[in-house]
Amino acid sequence: MRTYTLTHLSDAVLLRDLIVLVAQERTATAAVLAHIAEVDERRLYLPAGYPSMHAYCVAELRLSEDAAYKRIQAARAARQFPAIFTAVAEGRLHLAAVCLLAPHLIAENADELLAAAAHKTKSDIEQLLAQRFPRTELLALAGAIAASSPLRSEQLAPGQVDSNVPERVGAFTDPLAPGQVASPAQRPRVTPLSAERFALQFTIGKETLDKLRYVQALLSHRVPSGDVAQVFDRALDVLRGQLEKQKFAATTKPRPRPRRSTNNKRHIPAQVRHAVWQRDQGQCAFVTERGQRCASRKFLEFDHIDPVARGGEATVEGIRLLCRGHNQYEAERTFGAGFMSEKREEARRAAAEARKRAAAAEAEARSRVAEAQARSRAVADEHARDVMACLRELGFRAGEARRACEFCATLPEASLEERVRAALKFMCPKTRATSLEART
Repeated sequence: MRTYTLTHLSDAVLLRDLIVLVAQERTATAAVLAHIAEVDERRLYLPAGYPSMHAYCVAELRLSEDAAYKRIQAARAARQFPAIFTAVAEGRLHLAAVCLLAPHLIAENADELLAAAAHKTKSDIEQLLAQRFPRTELLALAGAIAASSPLRSEQLAPGQVDSNVPERVGAFTDPLAPGQVASPAQRPRVTPLSAERFALQFTIGKETLDKLRYVQALLSHRVPSGDVAQVFDRALDVLRGQLEKQKFAATTKPRPRPRRSTNNKRHIPAQVRHAVWQRDQGQCAFVTERGQRCASRKFLEFDHIDPVARGGEATVEGIRLLCRGHNQYEAERTFGAGFMSEKREEARRAAAEARKRAAAAEAEARSRVAEAQARSRAVADEHARDVMACLRELGFRAGEARRACEFCATLPEASLEERVRAALKFMCPKTRATSLEART
């Protein structure tokens, strides 16, 4: 404890040491960012038993969720623009500045923008970015619920991260890849109120509100108060049952089924998925050499322990649960990183081609519909002109004839004679209409 007791230092020495320590801290921060960037690039968190760089920083490096997010974001920006490392080490940019600048940095503006932000405060940089990159909407607000106070709204600080948000790995283009770190957005907030009670606040749309009110009405005999918490709990029970049935064929009355014949060697029977999910307890089964198991329960996939290409079979012993990151990691260990990268690139190209074909087909369909509508309008206009000519010849005023033509437009399949008769019935008393019809 005496190490941190500084009462014996003179004022001059205290200030001098503080300046030196802050300079050392900046240098250390730049070095930490460089290490995080390299570990992230190599994806070394996967063999260490973590599904993402963020999970590694929180669990292994003991950083807070927010600190981990900011350092990962800054490290990735600095890896792309190495001048950030030097700026941080020399104190020209602080960590908050790098996180604010990162989304706006591109090759064309990086040097100039980093120079403009040097030695500026966080609020100064926010003003700088607002001037150069104006937005048309306000920042999203996240409401925080305090245990002893009513609801209040507070703005998420730049770089604040939800620990449940996946992160981004540069090698993956899948938006749900395990390395993705999502930017701050309007997200649900969960606040502990007691050991067994939590406050949950989130925003819903009008359609969702209508669904909620309808369900409250349906549950009025069981939940007369319409308590949202009880409705939410019942809805989650139903949704959980549906998802468990979809994911691993969960059922309260399992029945033995004969294995269906299929040519797809990757097909995993429902009973196998069910047994594997129960055995692995809905958690990634990857275990490191030191015995640490990956704790991820998100983006889980059924993986053949022995690859299908090498004769692996879809049995309970031959299947395991892996998170997406460790599934890809195991594939790279088996077939090589280059091979898997090439396969992922082929899959991306195939998906892009499929999207292009779908877009072309949709555009062609829209074009056909537009042409049909144009033809229909042309025919309707021609019919309207014919009806108008007949009515004007019979002595009707233009305004009356126009209203009758609008009425006839509701009879697209009618012949000219039928349209004229309908127009006369619409405009004239029955006796006069009969006389006019006789004249026509």
